[in-house]
Amino acid sequence: MSQEIESKTKMTDCPDPEDYSLCSHFIDAFGIIGKKWNGLIISSLCDTNAMRFKDLARCISKCSDRVLVERLKELEKDGIVNRTVDKKSGIISYTLTQKGADLQPVFEQVHNWADKWA
Repeated sequence: MSQEIESKTKMTDCPDPEDYSLCSHFIDAFGIIGKKWNGLIISSLCDTNAMRFKDLARCISKCSDRVLVERLKELEKDGIVNRTVDKKSGIISYTLTQKGADLQPVFEQVHNWADKWA
């Protein structure tokens, strides 16, 4: 009998599915940073002031150029990455916006966790 009560108590401790709508910002954030390759792109840009496409492609060698371009465009649209074209040379470089740079401590913690557990 006490097991039945304990089981019911555990079930009521779980939030109702409707309560998850309160976490929409969290869900949206993980929709951006959890998308394949985005974490590595952001992490690479956290380590430098600016990177050219070829440098990003070298850092993330398993990601195809087509997918890397797609992810960079998405991150630019989301306000995480800034794309700059030098008017003289035509060289394109990528940097983090302030919104993207604010992720740096998050990624440092992910690196620390990965070093310990992954």
